[in-house]
Amino acid sequence: MQYAPWGYISIVMSHDHHAHGHAETPPDDGKTAIDPVCGMRVNPITTAHRTLHEGTEYVFCGNGCRVKFEADPAKYLGPKPAEPPPAIPGAIYTCPMHPEVRQTGLGACPKCGMALEPEDATADTGPNPEIADFSRRLLVGAVLTVPLFVLDMGQHLVALPPALTAPAWLEMILATPVVFWCGLPFIERAVASVANRSLNMFSLIALGTLSAWTYSAVAALFPSLIPMTFRGMGEPPLYFEAAAVITCLVLLGQLLEVKARDQTSGAIRALMDLAPPTALRARADGTDETVALEEIAVGDRLRVRPGEKIPVDGVVLEGVSAVDEALISGESAPVAKGPGDAVTGGSLNTSGAFTMRADRVGRDTVLAHIVSMVAEAQRSRAPIQRVADRVSGIFVPAVIAVAAAAFAGWMMFGPEPRMAHAFVAAIGVLIIACPCALGLATPMSIMVGMGRGARGGVLFRDASALEQLESVDVVVVDKTGTLTEGKPSVTGVQTADGVSEADALSLAASLERASEHPLAGAVIRAAEGRGLTLAEPTDVRNVTGEGIIGQVSGREVRIGAARFMTSAGIDVAALGAPDDRATTIYLAVDGKSAARLSIADPIRASTPAALAALKAGGVRVIMLTGDGRATAAAVAATLGIEDFEAEVSPARKAERLRALKAEGRVTAMIGDGVNDAPALALADVGVAMGAGAHVAIESAGVTLVGGDLAGLSRAFALSHAVMGNIRQNLGFAFAYNLAGVPIAAGALYPLLGWTLSPQIAAAAMAASSLSVVANALRLRGQKL
Repeated sequence: MQYAPWGYISIVMSHDHHAHGHAETPPDDGKTAIDPVCGMRVNPITTAHRTLHEGTEYVFCGNGCRVKFEADPAKYLGPKPAEPPPAIPGAIYTCPMHPEVRQTGLGACPKCGMALEPEDATADTGPNPEIADFSRRLLVGAVLTVPLFVLDMGQHLVALPPALTAPAWLEMILATPVVFWCGLPFIERAVASVANRSLNMFSLIALGTLSAWTYSAVAALFPSLIPMTFRGMGEPPLYFEAAAVITCLVLLGQLLEVKARDQTSGAIRALMDLAPPTALRARADGTDETVALEEIAVGDRLRVRPGEKIPVDGVVLEGVSAVDEALISGESAPVAKGPGDAVTGGSLNTSGAFTMRADRVGRDTVLAHIVSMVAEAQRSRAPIQRVADRVSGIFVPAVIAVAAAAFAGWMMFGPEPRMAHAFVAAIGVLIIACPCALGLATPMSIMVGMGRGARGGVLFRDASALEQLESVDVVVVDKTGTLTEGKPSVTGVQTADGVSEADALSLAASLERASEHPLAGAVIRAAEGRGLTLAEPTDVRNVTGEGIIGQVSGREVRIGAARFMTSAGIDVAALGAPDDRATTIYLAVDGKSAARLSIADPIRASTPAALAALKAGGVRVIMLTGDGRATAAAVAATLGIEDFEAEVSPARKAERLRALKAEGRVTAMIGDGVNDAPALALADVGVAMGAGAHVAIESAGVTLVGGDLAGLSRAFALSHAVMGNIRQNLGFAFAYNLAGVPIAAGALYPLLGWTLSPQIAAAAMAASSLSVVANALRLRGQKL
């Protein structure tokens, strides 16, 4: 007889339904199989409970398991999901509200009590363990609190004879597990807050619920100890029900809040999901194999078919296609790709098939870099957060003082039973004043906004850059690669006597191989287009913003602007006047002028509209470029830029930015080259083009992934939307506490006779936090 493929196992145990997983397992006798329903080990020869399914016989420990199996075999034969580990071994966890808090493994923040999250956004953490834990505690709490609530409230609504009223000991039995097990996370965080001298919302929650439970326990066990002023008429009142309801409401609020906060990482998960799990790798023998993304190595040849996502960053080797890079760069129009063109992992191949070479894999890809930047930015703190921090620092002690004052006021001026009213008012103040909404106001908006920006091709290095961009009133732009395409081409070569055009291009291109400047690429493409042989340069020295010097085939070669040549005593006048419509660079060999190269760079199609949008928003645009004045003037006239400077060195760019800041201007600098890095770092907000040099991106606070100035208008729109959302949240949180605390203390009682029960205070506190979260989540649909 054929049994289940996994039926025979190497161990056996006694048939004991009460000892699953606990009994010792003696050596195998070769006669046991596994019940697919309950997992018990069964002797397939002696058991009478068996069934045949798709040619395989399955055996069971009893008839009940057999019936369940026959009703739905697929349920029990499918793969069993593995239990996700509660923490990643060695992973660093940090607080979403206090990024400076970092530790190995799960835990709670010692400052605010919030559960820590993994710092590495790319780590596969599985389901949020806090959600599962809070859900379990809330379920148990609800099961115990509902009957407690019915028993307690029923006595107030219906006059029951003493024999039918719930005894105090029963209320205590129902409430104690709710307060001390369901509410244990809050108690632990409250204790930690006292130990760390950083009182927080959990300090108030624990103080309120434990006070209510402690008093009620004393009143239930030793009623004679309760003063008559607390009793009114009859037995002293109990607040077990209040302590349990408050605990459950806070659990519900925390659970909903954690779920909403968990959704804010959806942008990161969406970005990570852009990369396909597998790729088609071409073998040396011409055949293909499907490999996991993690197995791809630099240099591998990969085939990408129509409709597939590009697995990693690389270069097209064969074939042509159109690639949709919208989810990476924010640009909607597909981009034509052919041999030699770079492609980015995560973008979508829309039409033709092509073969590519993998150049950057794993954490080195653009997509991985974006994920890392977004995760780091979401954890950063905006300067406006300091307002909430200062308030929170004095808020909790102030609330405790107000609760004490409310207790004293009711004791002196309240109606009988005075102590009971005073006690309820104090607990209500402690509960309703929890500063959770205030603490969430800024971080939630930052987290959601950063994710929205990532989907639109706008990356903020930190929250400070996002906040500062809203105030920018002057934008300083470079020309090459920013206003223009950044892919210039050589339009003319004028050589000195005795120097051939081929030799000049070959020497210039060989040296430019060591440069990152966009003009260097134009020279190299011109030489390669003519089939010239290039040498490897040595002793290369970049003079930032001026030019480059090095040795090529034993000859000293110098390339740069006219001032770079004249500063070395090299006369370039004999090469004639430069072309006013192009950028001019000069080549010198062994200290003598050799050639003048004219390079033109077309203006980006989206630049005029982007500049018009900036001007419409009241932003002043200044162009600072290292190109010649004639070229700069032509570009400025085409784009309507009135304020520009040409032949500007990096030092001059920095000097101009300092002058603007001295005037009280808030500046943004946009560039993409190595020479822009100092100015990007000096500006209030540095904006790098995503296709630019690595050092420029590292120096900037904002990166436009698409490498297009149109992305700047999206960045401005996002900054205004997020900061407006933060102000709404802070305003709501402040207003809520300013109104809620006096009401809970009893300010309306003399006029309207209104008081606020602790249960209603807990519900209001949870509602305020959820309102802030819901308002922040609106940013996910923000139009940029």
